[in-house]
Amino acid sequence: MLAGRRRYRSLASTGEKKITSQRQAHGEKKGILALSTEKEKYLTHMWKKICLLGMLKSLIQTGCKDFVLMQLQLAVVFFTFSLGTKTHHFGRTLMYGGAQYIPIGRKVVVFHASFTENYRLYSRSHFVKGFELVLLLVVYDLFRRSYQSSMAYVLITYSVWFMTITWLFAPFLFNPFGFDWDKIVDDWKGWNKWIKEQGGIGIRQDKSWQSWWNDEQAHLRRSGYCARLFELLLSIRFFLYQYGLVYHLDISQQSKNFLLYVLSWVVILAVFMTVKAVNIGRQLFSANYHLIFRFFKAFLFLSVFSIVITLSVICELSSKDILVCCLAFLPTGWGLILVAQALRPVIENTGFWHFTEVLAQAYDYRMGTILFSPIAVLAWLPII
Repeated sequence: MLAGRRRYRSLASTGEKKITSQRQAHGEKKGILALSTEKEKYLTHMWKKICLLGMLKSLIQTGCKDFVLMQLQLAVVFFTFSLGTKTHHFGRTLMYGGAQYIPIGRKVVVFHASFTENYRLYSRSHFVKGFELVLLLVVYDLFRRSYQSSMAYVLITYSVWFMTITWLFAPFLFNPFGFDWDKIVDDWKGWNKWIKEQGGIGIRQDKSWQSWWNDEQAHLRRSGYCARLFELLLSIRFFLYQYGLVYHLDISQQSKNFLLYVLSWVVILAVFMTVKAVNIGRQLFSANYHLIFRFFKAFLFLSVFSIVITLSVICELSSKDILVCCLAFLPTGWGLILVAQALRPVIENTGFWHFTEVLAQAYDYRMGTILFSPIAVLAWLPII
């Protein structure tokens, strides 16, 4: 009886050991399968990371190369200038109508475009706006807060300066043989001939400044009263420049009297009368009496110079005041030209319209000279 019990216990313990060993083997198989599955997932995940890092590396290298190449090709300059072209013509079409195809220069240009042609194409769309931005940037630099450093001014306005310089000089930068001295001399002769040539019926705008100037106002001639009123409202900004700058003159002694603004218009009227006198003198004396015309211009110059010296001594007119007066009165003259163009049907048969033509011609000639000067200097340098 006792022996049977011992045998039963031994057989039970043996069975338990077998069952335990089988369970352990089954658990080890599950663990191995789990480990192999996790290993495959880990390796797959790592392989994806390696492939992704390789793709990112190649993309970053390609992107950096393309970015550097774009900067060397001045793609940013071209894009900024092209954006100004599209914005100008799209805005004019929205306001005045007359949609038309305007080539934007997508083909490869291998010929030299004259300075006159570049001025005709981009004067109203880029150059005028560029000069206006320069005026605003200079005024902001003159009257910014005293606690603002020069670095703060640069960080705030560097993007506007970049856009301004691009709008003013990009056409000449991409112009083939744009800095060749012989081409520069021919461009200057052609520019003076074009600006002084009288227009008329049958004379194309590439032959005469007057014909081009009349063609530039075609959008106003076909527009209605609402468009002309909108043009007048846009012109008010130039008179606001004058109103704001007049009261910042040192000679005003911080006075806010409205008579000071009226006095500024008296000065502008005197300047316009001087321009008109020079134009009349050119018509009367320049053909046959050269010496008398030169004496007349010298007399006007000495008169203006003596007035400035007198104001400097008596009223403490500073050099900064002279600069501010120029910054205030030059936009005012351009604003008066825009107003006269909008009111052309009313004043076309009067003497005011002829004076508007003379004033507009003087503005275009001065703007063209300012644009041409740095190009001529760069062409004169032997390293360019």
